Amino acid sequence: MYIGGVVLALVLLLVAMAIRIIKQYERGVLFRFGRVQEVLEPGFRLIIPFVDVLHRVSLRIVTLPI
Repeated sequence: MYIGGVVLALVLLLVAMAIRIIKQYERGVLFRFGRVQEVLEPGFRLIIPFVDVLHRVSLRIVTLPI
């Protein structure tokens, strides 16, 4: 009973770490073991925890007064 709860908690933790959401004005660059795998479009994405790293790149235009 106790071990089942621990296993369930670990599975939920891994799923929570795997979920990524890329916003409409961003693109995601997926790195697997430090190498670029692909550029991800906006939306709901799943990654492999501890293996993949997702960096978000903003495509918004920044304007500054001169």
